[in-house]
Amino acid sequence: MFVSGQELSRRFYLEKVRPVVDVPHSAALLGRTSEVLGFDDEMSTDHDWKPRALLFVREGVTLEPDVPDKFEGWPASVEVHTLRSYFQKQLGFDPDQELAARDWLTFPESILRQHTAGAVFHDEIGLQAVRDRLNYYPPDVWRYLMIAAWWCVHPEMNLVGRAGYTGDELGSAVIGAQLVRDLMQLCFLLERQYAPYRKWFGTAFSRLSCGPTVGPLLRDVLRAETWQEREAALMAAYRPICELHNRLEITPPVELGVEQMCGRPFKVVWGDFPGALAAGIEDPEVKRIAERWPVGRIEQIRDVFWHANDRRQLVELVDS
Repeated sequence: MFVSGQELSRRFYLEKVRPVVDVPHSAALLGRTSEVLGFDDEMSTDHDWKPRALLFVREGVTLEPDVPDKFEGWPASVEVHTLRSYFQKQLGFDPDQELAARDWLTFPESILRQHTAGAVFHDEIGLQAVRDRLNYYPPDVWRYLMIAAWWCVHPEMNLVGRAGYTGDELGSAVIGAQLVRDLMQLCFLLERQYAPYRKWFGTAFSRLSCGPTVGPLLRDVLRAETWQEREAALMAAYRPICELHNRLEITPPVELGVEQMCGRPFKVVWGDFPGALAAGIEDPEVKRIAERWPVGRIEQIRDVFWHANDRRQLVELVDS
């Protein structure tokens, strides 16, 4: 019978690690693995899957716990860190420093999820307080990211028809698939949840409150064989996402309409969500960033600046 990695790691900590650690510490399961996100299954056990514990101690404390290297038949491991060294390595973030809007915009969303998901088994030195600080974007940063997400969708929607109109159904389908991904990303933002990396993106989306309603509509977009079917499916999927925004009451209600750019025969459902969101931003730093064309999530250039140590360069990009 399969036991999740989180449960196995919890047992390992409680039974084998905690009894031999005699200094104030915190213990958790964090990082880039399926068991941290709670999505692991039997297939996950074929590589790098094991009971493990991350221990956090105060600055200047040396800890080398004498623990077995196996637990319940699995290889087991313990890592020891300070809070500062761990989060600087993972996010380029010093937990003792304040976070500005530009800092938030340089954190990859999937990595934020990896360090706010998982499990904390014991906490004497403030690990959960750091996780609480990172739990989700500040309100105005959140608004800005939603503005950028809406702008990823709106200019592209008419291109599904435009490409198909020339006979390029494959190109139209590719644009439709990208729009499906962008609409899913928007749903994560609307429900205030960090999206995970690609392997678990669809799984996590299905567990959003809107997943059971919006998911089948998005699958219709992917199944469409003509641009007309694709366009109609996108319009159907767009509406409940717009309704989700209005139910949040974070802006005055946004009215929906159907647009046809330049009178062309391609229909797009649209409401001025970016304008409504921008009107509510109060943080001067976020306002300054939002007044430029909203570039959006750092994932767009993270393949170039992928290391946590590159975050300084990303901050400079946001500033410029």
